[in-house]
Amino acid sequence: MHLPERSALFIDGSNFHATTKLLNLDIDYLRLLDFFKQKERVTRAYYYTALPDPSEQSHLRKLIDFLDYNGYTIVSKQTREYVNQLTGEKRTKGNMDMELALDMLKLSPYIDHAYLFSGDGDFCRLLEEVQDRGVRVTVVSSMRTQPNMVSDALRRKADHFLELDDIFAEFERE
Repeated sequence: MHLPERSALFIDGSNFHATTKLLNLDIDYLRLLDFFKQKERVTRAYYYTALPDPSEQSHLRKLIDFLDYNGYTIVSKQTREYVNQLTGEKRTKGNMDMELALDMLKLSPYIDHAYLFSGDGDFCRLLEEVQDRGVRVTVVSSMRTQPNMVSDALRRKADHFLELDDIFAEFERE
């Protein structure tokens, strides 16, 4: 008897959100998780995001609470504001790449397949390392956005590429 693969979902929240907005897609995260659970044994579904100041009410906080109660592991940190000393321009930063990379590496001995919901080319080296440990990696993103939201190098590095626009009907919000 063939057992389903052990897999994990790694959702780069800001990149995935930007991609779905460019495609004008409204994702039902319960259906998304169910879609993958029907195919494989999903051991974890991570959602990575930087959060604004806790005093600010935001759509993102509501989403995070919903995901947290519905089977997702939330990995977050507060955004930080920086001021460019030359221009005086305020910038907000909250990159979650390191957290995602560490979790994927940490989980790699326990999974057969990792799904990376991001098009960020910074993850190429991570894919190499995880693949060297025997884990297949599928990148879920889109080449149909303007601008293109998936790095060509990342798409080539992945074992498989899932075009979000082709599968989103499976987990589109109704």
